[in-house]
Amino acid sequence: MILINLLPHREAARKRRRETFQAAMLASALVGLVIAGGIYWWFQMQIEEQQGKNQFLQTEIKVLEGQIKEIATIEEEIAALRARQKAVEDLQSDRNLPVHLLSELVQQLPDGVYITTLKQTNQTVAMQGMAQSNERVSEMLRNLSNNTPWLSKPELVEIVASNVSLSPRDQRRVAAFNLRFQLMRSSEAQKAMEAASAAGK
Repeated sequence: MILINLLPHREAARKRRRETFQAAMLASALVGLVIAGGIYWWFQMQIEEQQGKNQFLQTEIKVLEGQIKEIATIEEEIAALRARQKAVEDLQSDRNLPVHLLSELVQQLPDGVYITTLKQTNQTVAMQGMAQSNERVSEMLRNLSNNTPWLSKPELVEIVASNVSLSPRDQRRVAAFNLRFQLMRSSEAQKAMEAASAAGK
């Protein structure tokens, strides 16, 4: 007996293929969603990890900035302490400078030179006086420049001819001078004396 299939088998095969294709598309879409979700999750984990590192770095940076500020404050305090220490050392070493100044002036002033005014401002000494002649003033400048380590850089500001009355009948012609020089600190004078003694050996 011959069986004849009168049902539309092509239609059924087409339907089966369509259903298989749709199932494959659905499965592909689901797999794609799972993969996309996995990639998104991985990127989110990477972002969170990087944000955690950034937060840690920012915290450490703030700690370091605080330490840098403390170091800067400490350096300022050290500089201030050094300045105070230097001021105290300068005062300690310079307390005998007036004695050296007067002693050196006594030794370096030639005969015929008289001081009328002496004024010290920091390390600069201004001196006014009278001399019997201009040559005496020149000799005094040479002495102040070359013969003492305590006095340096003498500079003649002014010299004028003047008359001095010793008595109503006796008037003398003198040179009134105004000069200034530098008073060396004890440490500088000590170095100059050591250099001079080394050169003399």
